Amino acid sequence: MLVRSATIVAIATFAGVFCVQRAAASSADPFVRLTHEVRSIAANLPALSGVDIVDLSTGYRAGFNAAASMPAASTIKIPVMVEVFAQLAAGRFDLDRRVTLLASDKDWGSGDLCDAPVGSTYTVSQLLVKMIDISDNTATNMLIRLVGRRNINREMGDLGLRHTHLADDVRTDEWSIRQQLRTSPADLARLLALMARRELVDEWSSNEMVSILARDEINTLLPEPLPENVVVAHKTGSLDDTMNDAGIVYAEDAPYVIAVMTTALPSQDLGRSFIRAVSRIAYTSELQFAQWRAATGLEAPFALGGAASPGPRSPDVRYWSAAPASDDVTTGGL
Repeated sequence: MLVRSATIVAIATFAGVFCVQRAAASSADPFVRLTHEVRSIAANLPALSGVDIVDLSTGYRAGFNAAASMPAASTIKIPVMVEVFAQLAAGRFDLDRRVTLLASDKDWGSGDLCDAPVGSTYTVSQLLVKMIDISDNTATNMLIRLVGRRNINREMGDLGLRHTHLADDVRTDEWSIRQQLRTSPADLARLLALMARRELVDEWSSNEMVSILARDEINTLLPEPLPENVVVAHKTGSLDDTMNDAGIVYAEDAPYVIAVMTTALPSQDLGRSFIRAVSRIAYTSELQFAQWRAATGLEAPFALGGAASPGPRSPDVRYWSAAPASDDVTTGGL
């Protein structure tokens, strides 16, 4: 009862801080206000948190504790996907390549592939969708085995990610997953910003990754407070006391990247409320920032141009095969 009461009070505090801060700094430009509001809300969360928000039109950012290394949970599946597409682009295999399910791949923490018979085979394209859109841990482990953990970590290092590290497969053991799967809001935001600008691996790969992320079926965090027609290409991650979400928000005239991570939460409900509050103020502030840029004549050197949005919130993914299909994968480097 005491924990529940504390949670209710904390959620009410978020609402109060949100209203006060929006009224307090009306004279500053919207992005300055966003920085102030995010820091104020984060300071009132009785848990560890980190936030990074990047305006894709200008490169301006707001955040709090963005470089902190934190438990990645299932957001680590974004780096896994990136390495899969890097190896696709290099011609190592194609999306029709079939991967054989091994007993050692199975994890019952998330997804239903763990119930499939050992020896079943799945295409890379099927595994990508299962890994991202329903957060299937077994599909993730199969893809990690396909591309190799060392290659994933090397690719992240080459991309300048300082805190992203995959030291093991995805397992339900809470201690292991906290220690072995790490990232930071800034690292996730960097990956997603490169992806949104079509600079991650190559243009086709970036577009495909955005499309897969836009089909995420878990939409109770960043997308929840936003208008239904706003496309959010994102990936969630959670543990018993951890709640994360990172994505690209295709707000009209104001696309942005947002990564929110929390851990040591008294309750998951508190984490959900925090992420939704940050998402709400980020969206409102980004729209105001776009208007402010237009009124002041500020140029947008990093504008996405062209088709900035992948379309509806759950678009079809059009797959392309870069190389002939090859044998099943039953072993892989670490």
